[in-house]
Amino acid sequence: MASPLEMDLMSASGRSSEKLSLPTLQSKMKADPEGYNSELSLIYNQFKSSLELFLQQAALNFTSVSGIASDSTVAKDLGDRTMFLAHVTPFYPKELAQFPNELVRFLESSAKNLPSGLRVHVTQALILLINRNIIDIKETLEVFMVLQTVGDRVLKTLAFSHVIHSIKRMNQKHKNDPKNRALQNILFKMLQQEDEAKAKRALITLCDLHRRKVWFEDRTANAICMACFHPSPRIMIAALSFLLDFEKTEYGDDSDDSGEDEPTTPQPQVILNKEAVYKATHKGTSASKKKKKAKLERVVRSMKKKQRISSAEGTNSNYLSPLTHLNDAQGFAEKLFSRLQSSKERFEVKMMMLKVVARTVGLHHLILLNFYPHLQNYVQPHQRDVTNLLASVVQACHEMVPPDAVEPLFKQIVNQFVHDRSRPEAITVGLNVVREICLRMPLLMTEDLLQDLVLYRKSNEKPVSSAARALLALFREICPSLLVKKDRGRPSNPKARPKAFGEVHVDSNIPDAELLEEDDGASSDDDIDGQRDDVTTDGDNQDDDDVHNIEEDGSDEIDGDDSDLEMDGGDGNTEEDEASDEDDYNSDVSVEEENEEGSDEEEIDESKTKKRKFSTFEGQLNAADNSLRALKKLAGENGNVSSSASDGILSNEDFQRIKELKAKRDARSVLAQHGFKVPSAEKLSMKRVDASTLEAHIKRKYTKEERLALIREGREETGKYRSRTAVKQKKTGGSSNREKEHKKAMPLVAKRKKIAQARVEKKKQKRRASTQFRGRKAWK
Repeated sequence: MASPLEMDLMSASGRSSEKLSLPTLQSKMKADPEGYNSELSLIYNQFKSSLELFLQQAALNFTSVSGIASDSTVAKDLGDRTMFLAHVTPFYPKELAQFPNELVRFLESSAKNLPSGLRVHVTQALILLINRNIIDIKETLEVFMVLQTVGDRVLKTLAFSHVIHSIKRMNQKHKNDPKNRALQNILFKMLQQEDEAKAKRALITLCDLHRRKVWFEDRTANAICMACFHPSPRIMIAALSFLLDFEKTEYGDDSDDSGEDEPTTPQPQVILNKEAVYKATHKGTSASKKKKKAKLERVVRSMKKKQRISSAEGTNSNYLSPLTHLNDAQGFAEKLFSRLQSSKERFEVKMMMLKVVARTVGLHHLILLNFYPHLQNYVQPHQRDVTNLLASVVQACHEMVPPDAVEPLFKQIVNQFVHDRSRPEAITVGLNVVREICLRMPLLMTEDLLQDLVLYRKSNEKPVSSAARALLALFREICPSLLVKKDRGRPSNPKARPKAFGEVHVDSNIPDAELLEEDDGASSDDDIDGQRDDVTTDGDNQDDDDVHNIEEDGSDEIDGDDSDLEMDGGDGNTEEDEASDEDDYNSDVSVEEENEEGSDEEEIDESKTKKRKFSTFEGQLNAADNSLRALKKLAGENGNVSSSASDGILSNEDFQRIKELKAKRDARSVLAQHGFKVPSAEKLSMKRVDASTLEAHIKRKYTKEERLALIREGREETGKYRSRTAVKQKKTGGSSNREKEHKKAMPLVAKRKKIAQARVEKKKQKRRASTQFRGRKAWK
């Protein structure tokens, strides 16, 4: 029996012998759109009539359990017609021009009263039209945001994923700023509404787009931060949680994110000192070489980590927390702190607000003097979640805060946590917090207090002694003068001192340009010296050799044989003689730098400096022809052209050379360093303080029962013990490597040696056999 819809279709098309279902008719209409206009008008009229019924029902405020909506067949037919029209809309743009707007109005007016299945079908039809660019997402974004608040879990997931993927697809090739701004205005307006459900969905959408790096600009970041002042506590808590957990988010978890657009990070290159590598491989005992190799490996790991961090900061400088994009960070911190002071929320919410304020103060180097006395109310060893609170205290300290404002809080931490009657865990946390605060504000520490705290390194508790040693190592680097002489050790800079309050170091030149100047002073002389044989006379060569003979013999006399050889070869020197002269000359320079005592050596130095100066400017120019650095120095000395150091103009080769020299200097400093390198204020402010690092993490010894349990656990993986013979007998497969070695053909020398050894053994056996006593013969 044919359905009424199929009967209408047959009568409209004039094909009484053919039964057409909606999927079949859909495929035929796509193949021949002009031949099925009557069927399209029929189905479209039926859709309109059903739509009017539902709209009238919504106007009369009927529930979904009564009236026409309770009839499942009518709802199913309307859903089928909606999906059918959505599929054929691209082929009938004029006839179905108003169809997308009708769907939007239908969902806006009666989305809450529709059955769940029909609601999902209409939403899917609207998504299909948006994906085919028949209707813009700007006209439907508000509808999809409202659909997420209906209470249907399937519909909420469908609408949310569609909004995220549509905006991401829109910005996939390039940022579409006009459309982004229009969509952001809609979401920002919903976020400011008092309706908690709509504001929460808008905040979740903004946070997800920010996390996916789709909307990562200042407008979105400021909107998320401003959600902390929403009247609803739930919206405020959601915004605070996102700001606090943003740095823990791992972006690699998204399967949708394609790694093709992201630039590849270059592999870090480490330049080590050749002398250190040679010592680690050739000098000393095996144990000392093993220690040197381990130290070199640590240096390489630390330098690679440092280079990875610097390269990540350079490539992903925009991928930061939303707090870094605040337009008015001072106003945000003051407003949130005032809300914290007047808040009556539970303790966890107050702690979240306090953490965000401290993070903002440390990130932007703000001055919020009322914040530190407020923290004093919570600094107690028995306080709940005290390590997170102390991490916030550390985060709020920076070099721009006056030390007088933090000093009462600093003293309270020392007095409450670090004393003889306190528990070892509290002393450890207190010493670690003091170390982190002094790393950011060293002016808080006094000489008497530091000497008292350093004495805890003799404690029997391992966590306490480790924390005290870490504090001692810090002040060995930043201010060794506060320590007793026996505690200073061997600091890298004995005259180091912390900067005074308000003192700022301003670069007046290109950073690390002095490395290039030092390298110029060392390399340019060598470049000129390498060409001196082409412009000096034979007499000069003879004098240089005479000087070399003086230094080798240790006297003022000249060896006659050497001088005769030089006179004979005065007409022209071979390349070997020139190379030997240059090596001898360089060795003389190094000898003079090491030995500066004695009148004879001073005279030799004067004669050498005279020989290094060329008689004419043409000779200097010819010598510097093959060296760019020597030419630059020669031009700077004669005043004709300003050098690169004086005019501040550096080429790409100079910058590359500075980078290499800086890597070598860092390698030398790390090899010679015994403590740790103090990070800069910018790195300290960007890095969030983890509360777990302030606690004690000392590995305790296992008991005998725990050790036995670990041993048994390891034995479970291995099979039952069997002898080697039994294993060989049950062995399957080919022969072992040891068996294969016996079958290998021996070299000729080994064969001859084996034969010779066999002969020697036979002779020995014969010799022993002739002298061996065999007993008295019986027949004699």
